[in-house]
Amino acid sequence: MSKTHIQIFDTTLRDGEQVPGCKLNTTQKLIIAKKLDILGVDVIEAGFPVSSPGDFESVKEISRIVKNATVCGLTRAVENDIKVAAEALASAKKPRIHTGIGTSDSHIKYKFNSTREEVLKRAFDAVRYAKSFVEDVEFYAEDAGRTDNEYLARVCEAAIKAGATVLNIPDTTGYCLPSEYGAKIKYLKENVKGIEKAILSCHCHNDLGLATANSIEGIINGARQIECTINGIGERAGNTSLEEVVMILKQHPYLDLDTNINTSMLFGMSQLVSESMGVYVQPNKAIVGSNAFAHSSGIHQDGMIKNKTTYEIIDPKDVGVTDSAIVLTARSGRAALAYRAKNVGYDLTKLQLDDVYVNFLNFADTKKEINDNDIHQIIETSNVYQQIISA
Repeated sequence: MSKTHIQIFDTTLRDGEQVPGCKLNTTQKLIIAKKLDILGVDVIEAGFPVSSPGDFESVKEISRIVKNATVCGLTRAVENDIKVAAEALASAKKPRIHTGIGTSDSHIKYKFNSTREEVLKRAFDAVRYAKSFVEDVEFYAEDAGRTDNEYLARVCEAAIKAGATVLNIPDTTGYCLPSEYGAKIKYLKENVKGIEKAILSCHCHNDLGLATANSIEGIINGARQIECTINGIGERAGNTSLEEVVMILKQHPYLDLDTNINTSMLFGMSQLVSESMGVYVQPNKAIVGSNAFAHSSGIHQDGMIKNKTTYEIIDPKDVGVTDSAIVLTARSGRAALAYRAKNVGYDLTKLQLDDVYVNFLNFADTKKEINDNDIHQIIETSNVYQQIISA
C-alpha cells in the first residue's frame, strides 16, 4: 500500500531564528540550508526578505544553492514586501512566496483597526499580486487558531480564487487543543469551495506544549504539509518540532502517512542548529535530547539489557545516535553494573558482583553519575579484586 506524502516545510531559518539572541549570519544560514536540502525537507523558508538587507541577501544566496527543495520567502500582505521577496527568490529553482494577514477578530480589531471585509480584500489582493511573480503562492491566515471557522473558510476561498496553492492555518498563539485544531482542518476540508486546488498546511506554536500533537491531528484530518523547525525552536515557546512529527509518522505506519526525511541525519541536524544558534537542547527533549536514549533506573536498565524494545520504541541509529546509554547512578541495579563492568574488561561472577555492588552503592551516593574510570576504582577497592584479576 502506497503512503500519502506529507510535505515538511522547515522554517528554522525564519521562524526559528526569531528566538532572541539567535541571529545567524548568511554563511551559517547557507550551511544549514544545504543540510536541510540533503535531509529531505520539501520546503525551506529561508527568511523574511524585506525585514533587513541581511535577510534579503540570505534568501537570495539560499535560492542559488538549494538543489531540491522549494525555497520560500515570507511577506506581509503588502505589495512592497511581495515585490522584494520575488527579487530575493529570483534564482530559486522552485520559488514560493508566503504571504498573508491576521484573520482573528483580535487581530482585525486591535492589530489592523480594520473590518472582516477589508481583511478579506487584502488577502485576495496579496495572493493575486504574489501570483504575478511566482506560480507557487502560500497564504497564511495568522491566528487562524482563534478565528471563527466560517469566516476562515471565506478567507481561504478568496485566497484560492486569487491563486493560492497552499493554505497555512496557523495556531499562532498555541491555544488550540488537538481536537479543536483537527476539527478546524476538517471543517475547511469539507466547506471551502475549491479546496482540492490547494494544500492545507499546519503551523502550530508550542505555548501550551501542544504544537506536535496539533500538527499530527491536523494531518489526520486532511492537512498535507507541516511547518516546523529543528529542535522546535521559534517564537516564545517555539514551533512544532521537525524531528518529533517525522518520527511519529515513521513509528506509526498504520497512519499511512510518510515524509522524505532521511531520519539518520536528525541528531546531527539538531546539533548543528544548536551550536550555530547557541541554544542548548534540553536533555529530556524527545528524539534528540542527550537523555532520549539514556537509562539510569535499575528496573529499566535490566529490561534494556535483556531486550532493548522493553523501554525503547525507536532504534537510536534511526535518528543518528550511535547507541543507547546505560547510565550508572545510585538508582542502578546489579545488572547495569555487571553490563558496564564487562564493557571495561571485568566479567564478574554473581558472588563477585554482590561484593562489588556494595562498594558501588557507597561510591554512587557521592556522585551524580559513575563513569568508566570510577568503575575501575570501585572494583580495585573491593574485597574481591584479587579474585577478579586472577580469574
